[in-house]
Amino acid sequence: MKLSARKILITGASSGIGREACKRLLNDGHQVIGIARDFSKFPCDDDAFTPITIDLEAVETLPKQLQTLAKTQSNVDAIVCCAGRGQFGSLEEFSYEQIRSLIDLNFISQAFIARTFLPILKQQQSGTLIFIGSEAALRGSRKGSIYCASKFAVRGLAQALRDECSKSGVSVSIINPGMVKSEFFDELPFSHGDEEDNYLLPEDVVDAIALIINARGSNVIDEINLSPLKNVVQSKPVN
Repeated sequence: MKLSARKILITGASSGIGREACKRLLNDGHQVIGIARDFSKFPCDDDAFTPITIDLEAVETLPKQLQTLAKTQSNVDAIVCCAGRGQFGSLEEFSYEQIRSLIDLNFISQAFIARTFLPILKQQQSGTLIFIGSEAALRGSRKGSIYCASKFAVRGLAQALRDECSKSGVSVSIINPGMVKSEFFDELPFSHGDEEDNYLLPEDVVDAIALIINARGSNVIDEINLSPLKNVVQSKPVN
């Protein structure tokens, strides 16, 4: 069941899951506001799409930018937080700056988005907030200490807000995908396997987003864990 057109804010809108979410929700007749650092990979001329260039990792300037955005887009109905990146290695291989930047993007920016727009959703007495987590939010793994910590934090935020927002008519959900065939792995030394049952497609995750957005208002899909049939990880050849 598809509901009437809504205004939906999507972060990480220029690539991967975020880009596919924009395409799908625009095709479904919704109005989409996309946030990304660089839209060169997603030239979209749909009149229902509003691109907003913001570097979510620049958390020092982020509150002011988000407050300005909230004033111009004060009637959003749903928010989908897709922005994030991966970085892996033993803890001692991370510089202090790298730890901070990964946590800033993967967690702090998500909390700032929610902090900015939740008062609007609560005042409307309706709305949907969706976080894209990760299978790394479910179990810590070797070489993933900081990435897992950032995703554990997002999952904890979603769970707490789910309870906090229910009386206001706002639903909060989190989707935890396994390995998705996307640009996420472009700069990483490993990837999913090559067979189709070794990875998810961004469209698979977007199906879950659409399911949540189109759910009846009195229902909440708290958490979706989505995985490829086979969990195959392979190293990339060294050049």
